[in-house]
Amino acid sequence: MTQTRPTSPAAAAPLTHFNAQGDAHMVDIGHKPATARKAVASGSIALLPDTLERITNAAVAKGDVLGVARLAGIMAAKKTSDLIPLCHPIALSHVAVDFQPQAGAWPDDMRSAAIHCRATAETVGGTGVEMEALMAVQVALLTIYDMCKAVDKGMEIRDVLLCEKHGGKSGSWVRDKA
Repeated sequence: MTQTRPTSPAAAAPLTHFNAQGDAHMVDIGHKPATARKAVASGSIALLPDTLERITNAAVAKGDVLGVARLAGIMAAKKTSDLIPLCHPIALSHVAVDFQPQAGAWPDDMRSAAIHCRATAETVGGTGVEMEALMAVQVALLTIYDMCKAVDKGMEIRDVLLCEKHGGKSGSWVRDKA
């Protein structure tokens, strides 16, 4: 069954993962010049204050939660093309995953504590690294969930988004702070 390409009046550019017949395909980047590219993504996991205290005091039975989550995020960025069907394999030149624990992140929420995650992915190539940065954040936060689910099954992954991207034909884009 052939699907037609989705359209939207708000669309600024055509969707590149569809060919003229509307079929999904991998974009040809062979003709694109190699340029420095960078993407930054972020997200948070909401958790109980006691869970945050256990993580920051290294009192979680499975070990160093943030250390393991950092490695998981880096590994995930490197494997993005194995999991997202139309992503190109990318030779990453740098991946960083950082965490910021915060008590009282959501004061009106029982899960008022949070760990904010920020991932940066960089390469020199013919395609961007947005998916790699987003994948790093998602998997890092899922790893925190996995390592702490015995004490807090109600943790919530929230607000995963692309913060900025640089390089390539479209240049730089930075999310509005508002």
